[in-house]
Amino acid sequence: MQIGLVGKPSAGKSTFFAAATLMDVAIAAYPFTTIEPNKGIGFVRVECIDKELNTQCNPRSGLCHDHIRYVPIELIDVAGLVPGASQGKGMGNQFLDDLRQADVLIHVVDASGSTNEKGEIVAPGTHDPLKDVEFLEEELNTWFYQIIQKNLKKIARMTYESKAKMIEAMSQGLSGIGVTQRQVARAADYCKLGEKKLVDWTDEDYKNFSKKIREESKPIIIAANKADKPQALENIKRIKEIYPDKIIIGCSAISELTLRKAARDGSLEYYSGNKDFKALKELSEQQKQGLDYIKLNVLAKLDGTGVQKILDYAVFNVLQYKAIFPAGTKNLADQYGNVLPDCFLMPPEATALDFAFKLHSDIGNGFIKAIDVKTRQLIGKDTILKNRDAVEIFHK
Repeated sequence: MQIGLVGKPSAGKSTFFAAATLMDVAIAAYPFTTIEPNKGIGFVRVECIDKELNTQCNPRSGLCHDHIRYVPIELIDVAGLVPGASQGKGMGNQFLDDLRQADVLIHVVDASGSTNEKGEIVAPGTHDPLKDVEFLEEELNTWFYQIIQKNLKKIARMTYESKAKMIEAMSQGLSGIGVTQRQVARAADYCKLGEKKLVDWTDEDYKNFSKKIREESKPIIIAANKADKPQALENIKRIKEIYPDKIIIGCSAISELTLRKAARDGSLEYYSGNKDFKALKELSEQQKQGLDYIKLNVLAKLDGTGVQKILDYAVFNVLQYKAIFPAGTKNLADQYGNVLPDCFLMPPEATALDFAFKLHSDIGNGFIKAIDVKTRQLIGKDTILKNRDAVEIFHK
């Protein structure tokens, strides 16, 4: 699973990426600071099962604080997108290619309106962030349309006398950008094209299908960044009113980055997603003023910095992934003494057998049975797992 960070230059993508991963990346107030994509590891929060099992976990990756588990996820920060990217303007071609395998997109928008459509600095409030929301989705939809048109001859050569053959042909043509057969089927049904032969599709049919298949395979969350700046909250409220169906979450990526760096340096106690922090060292007057600003204008108004909330929402609400813990009914620790050392994120329809293959192909191939560690009950191999399940797999 991969989360892509998208948006126009200077909207705060790289700052969001740095705040989520604590990786040192180029951050500057001019367009196209990011040229090559940055890849890193962020985290999502899961209520750990250790408390229910009367123990304290010791993760091999991530951490667990106050029974909240931080589970690693992959993020990619790509070059900024400008209007006309689907025609190659700016870094458009590279930007779009870098997003091929992303499962969900976080669109970082400058909610304060202090950067224009090219990413150039302008007076706060003089650019309408609504235009950024609209143009990016249009560019992505056009990208999908162009890929379909480019592959149309190859798709058309395949057999499509039936709905099933059409779905198979279209999904093969779009597999390079991470589209599945299930997503093709849902998009075709939504557009009422399921029973229509490809040869009979109109150009409008293809455009409607391209839009829907993009929504299915690359859903978007809008990270309304710089939400502490003047006019930002008013802009966020207005965009929500105009587009009530879009997911829009206010955030301040620079505030999250500041707090996480201070925590890493030992100056603060702060965990991503928390609504407060605690000073651990004597701070300078300038540091105190900066932290007071974050506490008053960010944490109090946004119920946190918003960065962690966006990552959690992307994984658990949009993608509907589930956290599954491998465990044993007799022993919760691995051979090195790590208690509940692992937590895996699985797609919504994942079964016990899928989980076995996630652990190792040999475990999946040799699957005998699975046990729900919490209830001690047997789980069938085709049983769909639930969020926060603890599962023991027995195999040959």
